[in-house]
Amino acid sequence: MSVVLVVNSGSSSFKYQLIDVETERRLASGLVERIGEPQGRTVHKVPQYGDDGAEATSAAEHDTIRRIDDHADGFQAMLDAFAQHGPSLEEQPPVAVGHRVVHGGARFFAATLVNDLVEINIDDLSVLAPLHNPGAVQGIRAARAAFREIPHVAVFDTAFHQTMPSEAYTYALDRDTAEQYRIRRYGFHGTSHKYVSEAAAGFLGRPVDELRQIVFHLGNGASVTAIDRGRSIDTSMGFTPLEGLVMGTRSGDIDPAIVLHLQRRAGLGVSQIDDLLNKKSGLVGLAGANDMRDLLARSERGEAAARLALDVYTHRLRSYAGAYLAQLGGADVISFTAGVGENTPLVRRGALDRLGFAGVEIDDERNESAKRGEITRISTDGSAVTVLVVPTDEEVEIARQTLDVATT
Repeated sequence: MSVVLVVNSGSSSFKYQLIDVETERRLASGLVERIGEPQGRTVHKVPQYGDDGAEATSAAEHDTIRRIDDHADGFQAMLDAFAQHGPSLEEQPPVAVGHRVVHGGARFFAATLVNDLVEINIDDLSVLAPLHNPGAVQGIRAARAAFREIPHVAVFDTAFHQTMPSEAYTYALDRDTAEQYRIRRYGFHGTSHKYVSEAAAGFLGRPVDELRQIVFHLGNGASVTAIDRGRSIDTSMGFTPLEGLVMGTRSGDIDPAIVLHLQRRAGLGVSQIDDLLNKKSGLVGLAGANDMRDLLARSERGEAAARLALDVYTHRLRSYAGAYLAQLGGADVISFTAGVGENTPLVRRGALDRLGFAGVEIDDERNESAKRGEITRISTDGSAVTVLVVPTDEEVEIARQTLDVATT
């Protein structure tokens, strides 16, 4: 078995999954949270599998309250959970640890073997991701101490987009200022976009390097990427995850002068505007709800604000779909993934409405009956562009990349 431990660490918590890369089975998963608080918490789950190899809907779950002083103590709590509830890490030892890292800047183009210098560089990039990279560094340090004898690999959300050409990642700012402060478009959700584009190619039985693809990753955070023969050439998120599509609580694209207007006329400070654009805008700002299910229910009841929010949301999706069709010179495949993308037929229909001129034809029955958890074709048989719903699995993608780097 090629077992990899995948870790996604924040400043006060981390998630983990133990994955057999060969079968893509999850052997265990868990959460360590409230690190540094009086009552920390660990949740350890051991999936059950049927005779057919499919994962059962239920899993043995073990919830423990204990004090967790820091990330090192958190990793000990995780090890204790494995020892008490299984599976045994002695019988199924991980061959490597894969770490999700949000920001790799322009320094990291691919998954990278972690050493002291790489750790320092990830920490240095915290200036670009102050909410995410510091927690990742804490997790990496604790994990390297807990698992000293096996390799550690950093997998970056931004790395997949480092293939974007300069005209796609360059902002039209003063060049010296942009270089001094490392201002450019980086893109995010790269792990998901890579996984989905390769899964779509596999489903169609075609090499990924033959396909022009557009992938919509639509969750509370949302992005879309134009992928030309396996390489990201443009993506909606930019210097930060705020740019691009309308999201659950983020505004997406706005006129930059709005920020200046709010400073001058409303007297808002930097932190207030940051809070407004990242936490009080998007769907929640338009309609008071960031959960798409709530928004759909309210729209069906005839609430004008909810209806407008959905219209604004899908308008932005269509705008990017049209732009990326132009950048790619047409598309072979368009895929929808993540919570909203996988589960909301109305959004999928709205995103591709009016794109018949580009060969996009949605089969309404297929779109409405797409099976949860399975790759499903929702375009008509005669559509020139294949449209798919593709469940994403970022942890499996991290495990794959980790194993590739660790065994090279």
